[in-house]
Amino acid sequence: MKVEVMKNILGENDKIADDNRKLFKDKKVFVINLMGSPGSGKTSLLELTIAKLKDEIKIAVIEGDLFTAKDAERIERHNVPVIQINTAGGCHLDAAMVRRAAESLNLDELNLIIVENVGNLVCPAEFDVGENVKAVVLSITEGDDKPLKYPLIFKESAVTILNKIDILPFTNFNLESAHEDLTTLHPGIKIIETSCTNGKGLDDWCNWIKNSIC
Repeated sequence: MKVEVMKNILGENDKIADDNRKLFKDKKVFVINLMGSPGSGKTSLLELTIAKLKDEIKIAVIEGDLFTAKDAERIERHNVPVIQINTAGGCHLDAAMVRRAAESLNLDELNLIIVENVGNLVCPAEFDVGENVKAVVLSITEGDDKPLKYPLIFKESAVTILNKIDILPFTNFNLESAHEDLTTLHPGIKIIETSCTNGKGLDDWCNWIKNSIC
């Protein structure tokens, strides 16, 4: 019975996600579902991304969080449209939440929506929100074992951002092992090493976004 309920939930979500995807395609808006653990640096990466791209690309952000609007307030300072979704304890965003948020945006004036999902390496990967691609941020501080411990999110993502690379010398993170595990799980996955402190890799990440939109 529980399995059947889950099938129904996912099935309904997928229907709405397909509708979202059609809407975004009709409006020529590219959507990235940005995922990762709490503290991986998603919001910092997003702030720098907006700063680099907002003069070239019309960007909006949908922010997912459990309770607060702290991340949305950070994004708002960059003068781009931002919609906050509070899940009241829910571990992920779903397609219906994103659809309601999108209805508050002028899609005709946008090229790109980045959905910053709730901090979690499990649930967000299971729920399609109508995105074009998924991207996952993995912080060096989380350990190189995470791709094999949480494989689905890395299998589902078109790109993995290995963030906080500037502190690599001060950790036991095995960069070679992480690359090997990621490419084993998802052959062809794009891996970008970034630092929001010194700017390493940000041009590669932004160029990947621009090439994806084109």
